[in-house]
Amino acid sequence: NFSANVDDKFYGSLTVALVEEDGETSVELEEAFMQTLGLSAGFIVKAGRFFSNVGYLNQFHAHADDFEDRPLPYRAFLNNQFTDDGIQISWVAPTSLFLELGTELFRGNGFPAGGSDGEGFDNWSVFGHVGGDVGINNSWRAGLSYLSSNAHERETGEGDLFTGDSDLLIADFVWKWAPNGNADNRNFKLQGEYFWRDEDGLFTPDGGSALDYGENQDGWYLQGIYQFMPQWRAGVRYARLHANDPGAAFAGTVLDDHGHDPHDTSVMLDWSPSEFSRLRLQYNMDKTQLDRDDQILLQYIMSIGSHGAHQF
Repeated sequence: NFSANVDDKFYGSLTVALVEEDGETSVELEEAFMQTLGLSAGFIVKAGRFFSNVGYLNQFHAHADDFEDRPLPYRAFLNNQFTDDGIQISWVAPTSLFLELGTELFRGNGFPAGGSDGEGFDNWSVFGHVGGDVGINNSWRAGLSYLSSNAHERETGEGDLFTGDSDLLIADFVWKWAPNGNADNRNFKLQGEYFWRDEDGLFTPDGGSALDYGENQDGWYLQGIYQFMPQWRAGVRYARLHANDPGAAFAGTVLDDHGHDPHDTSVMLDWSPSEFSRLRLQYNMDKTQLDRDDQILLQYIMSIGSHGAHQF
């Protein structure tokens, strides 16, 4: 990641990642944007490729996550994380209570859109966040976001295609506790989000004919992270999805849930000897499919060089 103030009017950031897929390593552009500084009345304009500000977790880079993998609803509804080329306009109210409102326009190349024909903006969003302090020990933030997408032959990874409208509503909430506001020794974070998606269009199964499709799905996750002593944290997370039965015409396709609601449970323990390194051991009881999948993950995270503070 490379970031700095360009001058007193603009800030720039570039983030690239090394991605391994099918045994080959490639360089992937995560973010490349400019952002205004010092606009009047609390307005901020961002343009380029960036993580959308919908929900809570979406705006964070993966190394800042509390678990090795993203919660199940993020994987299902946002393909882990929604990023695209576009422009964002946000406003922070000049009040003691934190209040942020914003809107975004995106090209439409990223899931849940995909297949943008380059003729305009196929994604747009609106979001609002509010938060504050409760005494000296507690702080909180809540938000509501809406993401509208036009999909053009969006691929599912199973050879199926979807063309139509995809609307996603996200409600998020975070509560943080630290004795006397000092999180160095002990702290606790409770975090949860609810997702509701409505899609209407044409679904084309692999090797089949287009079918009229109009259904909604929802999902949620809740997690708690407790730092019980300096450098050591433990956490637990539960996530669940639910989809309406689309009918017999979709039997055997990726939309056939066999009457099963995907869900998973994760527990983790991590050790951070400094702010630049972290080792994490995680266990997942994954029941996203009909058969249970038990997973043990070992993750290491290292940051080299100076970096800015993470968001709330």
